[in-house]
Amino acid sequence: MTSRILVAIDASPRAASVLRAALAIGGKLGARVHPLRVISVPPEFPPAAAGAPADPLPAVLETQAREELARLFAFAAPGAELERPLVRSGVPWQAILRAADETDAQLIVIGSHGYHGWDRVLGTTTLDVLKESSRNVLVVQQGQPIG
Repeated sequence: MTSRILVAIDASPRAASVLRAALAIGGKLGARVHPLRVISVPPEFPPAAAGAPADPLPAVLETQAREELARLFAFAAPGAELERPLVRSGVPWQAILRAADETDAQLIVIGSHGYHGWDRVLGTTTLDVLKESSRNVLVVQQGQPIG
């Protein structure tokens, strides 16, 4: 039985539909929904910026992520019972799998960008989660409602 769902929410326009899908499934199964946002230092920043002791960037990114999640929850699911949001840093697909272990999620819900061409060849976060996860993964396609 699925009692814990991890929903990976990014900053894309499809984030609300991914959250709604996880909540719809969670509601039908009586499962706890654990929202997750993964942050990472943008690649255009030099490596020293990510690890400098006085570097405020990681804290700023985490604060911004928590504020975005709060706005999304208020818009997408008023009154919904969600677990406290998790904000993790690192390589997104790896952080998603670590959070799934941490919450002992039976299902990971994640969105698909619907990439084509080189992006499909090179891979995406969703593809990496699908390839590496030992858990069930539901990929929410753009514009495909669930519930």
